[in-house]
Amino acid sequence: MKYASLLCLVCLLLLANTCKRPSKLETQLVGKTWLHAFEEDQEDITTYRPNTYDFAPSRGRTGFMLEKGGILKNYAIAPADGLEEQAGTWQFTDNDKILVTIKPEGQPQQQYIIEVVSLENDVLKVKREEVTENPIK
Repeated sequence: MKYASLLCLVCLLLLANTCKRPSKLETQLVGKTWLHAFEEDQEDITTYRPNTYDFAPSRGRTGFMLEKGGILKNYAIAPADGLEEQAGTWQFTDNDKILVTIKPEGQPQQQYIIEVVSLENDVLKVKREEVTENPIK
């Protein structure tokens, strides 16, 4: 009995150490709606900004939102020029690479990897790579 409190403390420390803490990148990405700032794209780099940014007028902007638990909301241009939400999933495959899976209603599943090139001052720059084989090892 005299070691019970010490044993409890050690168990709590071990349990706390095994909990997955989100990375800084994940903390910056998750919970925001990111819209395509196509005016700022460069060659193969796609630029996104939060939906709170004061964008120049356009006929529509695609985007996405990463939520906790691997839930993705993809925003595509709808037939009537609005935004159409598509459900999907996301997960890190590497420190700066995210596997995105989207299953648009009535269409085949889409899978691609976005590599985060930079994320500074609410400007997200990514490279997109189509998936040809299972990227999760």
